[in-house]
Parts: sequence; structure tokens; C-alpha cells
Amino acid sequence: MTTTTLAVLVPLLPFLGSAAGLLLGRTAPGFVRPLAVLPTLAAAVLAVLVAFRQGGDGVINAATELTPTGSVPIDLSLYIDGFAALVAVLVGVVATCVQVYSTGYLRDDPRYPSYAALVSLFTSAMLLVVYSGDLMVLLVGWEIMGICSYFLVGHYWETPEARAASLKAFLVTKLGDVPFLIGLFALATDAGTFQITGVLGTVASGGLDHPTLIALLLLAGVAGKSAQFPLHTWLPDAMAGPTPVSALIHAATMVAAGIYFTARLLPVFAASAAAMTVLAVMAAITMVGSALAALAQDDIKRVLAYSTIGQLGYMAGALAVGDRGAAVFHLLSHAAFKALLFLAAGAVIHAAGTNSLTAMSRMSGLAKRVPDAYWTMTVALLALAAIPPFAGFFSKEAVLVAAEHTALGERDVAPAGAGWTVLVAGLLTALLTAAYALRLWLRTFRGRGAEAPDHGRQPIAMTSVLWVLAIPSLGFGLTAGYVDDWFDGHALTPTLTTAVLGTGLAAAGAAVTYAVWRTLAARTPVAVPVPHVAHPDADAGRVEAEALHLPHPAEDPADPGRVLLGPLHGPAADGFHLDAVYRTAFVRPVLAAASLVRFLDREVVDTYVRAAGDSAKGLGWLVRRAQTGNVQTYLSALLAGSVVLAIAAVALANAVAGA
Repeated sequence: MTTTTLAVLVPLLPFLGSAAGLLLGRTAPGFVRPLAVLPTLAAAVLAVLVAFRQGGDGVINAATELTPTGSVPIDLSLYIDGFAALVAVLVGVVATCVQVYSTGYLRDDPRYPSYAALVSLFTSAMLLVVYSGDLMVLLVGWEIMGICSYFLVGHYWETPEARAASLKAFLVTKLGDVPFLIGLFALATDAGTFQITGVLGTVASGGLDHPTLIALLLLAGVAGKSAQFPLHTWLPDAMAGPTPVSALIHAATMVAAGIYFTARLLPVFAASAAAMTVLAVMAAITMVGSALAALAQDDIKRVLAYSTIGQLGYMAGALAVGDRGAAVFHLLSHAAFKALLFLAAGAVIHAAGTNSLTAMSRMSGLAKRVPDAYWTMTVALLALAAIPPFAGFFSKEAVLVAAEHTALGERDVAPAGAGWTVLVAGLLTALLTAAYALRLWLRTFRGRGAEAPDHGRQPIAMTSVLWVLAIPSLGFGLTAGYVDDWFDGHALTPTLTTAVLGTGLAAAGAAVTYAVWRTLAARTPVAVPVPHVAHPDADAGRVEAEALHLPHPAEDPADPGRVLLGPLHGPAADGFHLDAVYRTAFVRPVLAAASLVRFLDREVVDTYVRAAGDSAKGLGWLVRRAQTGNVQTYLSALLAGSVVLAIAAVALANAVAGA
């Protein structure tokens, strides 16, 4: 079988599995789980085969015209370089892990068939984005992911939080997609093609007429999809969906799509120094702001959500200094340990049988009760904090090294100012990341909250996936220096300067956090367990959220984040009030305009419509009253009319004679 055929099957198999799962979900429920897992697993295996055949330094390029347009053609094409081959493997592996994990996590969920089918469709759409060589076909996968995220985040649609989160995710990402679509059309107009190879050829020859405008329009879509400032606000709220969905969105789909798109078309952005500077500033604000917000959250999943935003900021920062190898390397590394973090958090929730245990202030006794989650989450948090030799250390160092080279003028793809911006923000974020990672670990596994009842061991489908993902979280970074061919030949090994600075700041952040926690823990009494009553229809993600009646998380006296952030804690916990700004600047004006339109429609337009109808009814009433059926009445009316006409004629004649 040719490599092109194998590549076509990679996105096609999950799509077919999704269609079959939707068709057979009710009539043949026994096939649902195999149809969820096997096509995705097969796609992952084929993606590995395609990557081996591609070899890292080659390119697979094939195209056929999809439909004539009369102007710029749209082609069904493949364009697979080293980046595409590796990212496809990542998507297939993480999606398979999520599907296997979900068979245990959602085993009692009545809507599991539709959930599994949507996850498969989500996976297929991302693989289409990764392999597509035509921007319009890529856009199809891009938009399918948006609608899949809407349905999956709103999986527990009975809860108002899930409904609001799904709608918010859809609307905020669409806000970026509108200029993104305009940018794609402008890019195709300048290049004369939607083919990625043609676009890159046009950029190389200096044929783009509006590089800055195009790059900024495309960045709006990237900011929405990859949750970058200021369009990042949807991602923390998306935690209302099932935890495996969070793992898939944060690690392998949706948010990875924007970074991957920018990496694939990096020469388009690099053609404009202004766009690269904007990208650097956006990445810096995203990194630092999200790390501060993560340090103030009490909900474990929201901490991880803000962590994802910050790590995506690192990737965007690498792209802003012109190193797509470092960006994709961190994308791959982050996918492993972030998927592990979310799935381990899901194991904690599953063990307690209550969503109330997503609040770290309410956790206690979990290290012994969920040992698999404890050890694997420890590995993932060490990788997140970039502690050597874990995966996050090497990939984060690659980003810092790229920023250092640009800042010192050793690489001229981007302005030196962009390099300094990314470097300083990246180092500060390294300190904050270690602080909130250790805070999460201490409060989750060494917490002093009231212990919830034990709901037994997790299914093997869940625990086995955790250990599978722990392997790349620990060892993937060690491949730096051996996989350069897959990353444009750029070296990804750390340098002494950034390694010492980054690791030293991370160690300092962790040390200060631990010292503060020890001091606070010594002063805080252990909470007394209280009766816990789960919802009668509860599963791992749908229960009464206030089962443990403990103090409000904002009043938790053992939280080191409150001491470390000081007066910033309140704003950081609320995402620096950005949602309130959006409500004031956008939501309220739109609602006010809608109210005005409704008033005008009801009081003005409807008034004229009702008046026209009432006039017709009145005229009809008069005509109806005149039609009595009595001949004498008709003769009397005729005689009266004749008299009136005669009087009028005489009066008119006199008036004419007098004139």
C-alpha cells in the first residue's frame, strides 16, 4: 500500500468509526466501544507508518482538484513534512488513550455512544487539519473541531455551567474565525492558490502584497483556537465538560490546531516584522497572565486549564522568534504530560465519585487511595515544571534558547525586541509554573480538607492509560539531539545559560511555595469529615457539586497562592476580570441593541401591521353591515344617495354660475 493511501486512511478511519457509532449506538450498543477505540487505534498505527516512511527530512505531496471554482481552485491534497507526520502520531496516540480511558470513566453514562462518536469525529477533523495541503480543506477540519467542542463541552447539558461553557467556547472561537477566514481569502488572492506549497512559494519570492494585514487577520483565528490573549477566556470555562474531553482538547486537538497552523505557515507571519512583534507580545502576556491566574485557582481542572494557556504561550513565543521546531517540540512534549495531568485528575474525581473534589481545598487522603494517579501526576507535574530530566525541561529549554538567539541577534527571522520579550516572559513564567505545579501537588495529595468516602479502585482502562502517558512525560525530552531531521534540522538541545536560569528560577519558585505551605499548614487544623451524599444518578462528572460543606475556597487559610500573590490574588482568581470587561464592552451593548430592536419591532412595526389589519377588518364590518338582504333597505339607501348627489350637483352648479 502506498504512503499516500495510508495517509488518506489516517483521518478517514476515525470518521468512519464516528459515523458507524452514531448509526449503531442505539440498535447495537455492544459495538459502541470497539467502534470508538479500534478505528482511532488503527489511525494511530497508520500515522506511525506514514511517519517512518516520510523519514523526517522528506515531503509527501499529492493533490487532485476537488471542484472547479472559476478562480482560485480548491484541491483535495496532502502535504506531509516532518512536523505533520509527528503531530499526526501525537493526535492518534492521545485520542486512542482518551477513547480507552473513556470506556471506564463514562461506562455508566447513557450518552456514551454519542460522546464516543463525537470524539472520533473530533480526532478525524484534527488529522484533516494536520495532513491537508489545501487551506480550504484545512478550514473544513478547523470548523468541524469547533462544533465538536461545542457538543462535547456541553455533554452534561442538564447543568447550566456546561450549557454556558459550550456556548462561550463556540462564540469566542468564532469571533476569531471571522477575521481568520478573511485572512485566508486575502492570502489566496495574493498567492493565486489555496495550496500550502503555492503559498509558501509566493512568500519566498516576495509575492505577498499585504503581508502584515494577512498575518494579523490569521493571528485572530489562531488566538481564538489556541486560547491566546485576549481570546483565551473560553478555555477555563470549558472544564465543565467531561475530563477526558478536556484532555483531548488541551493535548491533541483544538488548541493545538492554532499553533500547528502558525508553524506550517510561519514564513507568511515572518514576512511581517510587525506581525511577529504582535505575536511575541501576545505570547508574553498569555504566559505570565495565565501563570498568575493558575496560582490563584482552587479548582484543579481550572489550574490545569490556565496551565495549558501558558504552555501554548510558550509555543506561540517560539513561533514569534521564528523557530517552529522548538514550538512543535514543546507541542509534542506538552501533549504527553498535559493529557496525563487531566486524566489523572479524572481518576481522582472518579475515585471520590464527586465533582466537588475538583476543589483542592476539599481534598485529603488521596495519595494512598489513588496511587496510580498520585505517581503519574507527580511525573507530569515535574515535566510541567520543567525539572530535568523530564520532558518539559528539554522542550521548554528549546523555546528559551530560540528566544535567546533572536534577542542576541544570532537569528534575524524576527526583531530582537520580540526575542527579549519572549525570553523574559518565559523565564518569569518558569518560576510561576513551578510554584503553581507544586501548589497543586501539595494541596491535592497533601491536603487537609475533609476526606470523601472511598468509591473503590479505578478501572484498568483508566489506570493503564496513565502509565502509558507517563513514559513520554518522563523520557520524550531525551530524544532532543536525535530527532533534528524531523524539526528542520535545528538543534533542540539546551544551552548552559538558559538551563541554569530556567531551572534555577523553577527551583526558587518551588522552594518559596513549599516554605509558605509548610508555615500555613502548621497553623491550619484538619477539617472534620462530614456526611457525603452523591446524586442518585451520579457518575464521575455529573453530581451535586456541594456535597462537602466546607468553607468557601476563597477563604481557605492553607492556600499558599493567597500569600504569594497578595493583592493580586482576587483579580487573578477571576481571570483579571477579563470576562467582566467583555460583558461591559460587547455583551451588554449587544443585548441593549437586541432590546432596542425588539422594542421597535413590537411597538412600531407591529403597530403598523396591526393598524393595517384593523383597517381591513373595519372596512369589512361596514360592508357586512350594508349587506342586509332587505330590498327596502337597498331602495332607501339608493334614494338617499340620489338625493345627496342631486344636492351636490345643484350646489356645484350655483358655485360655477356665481364664479
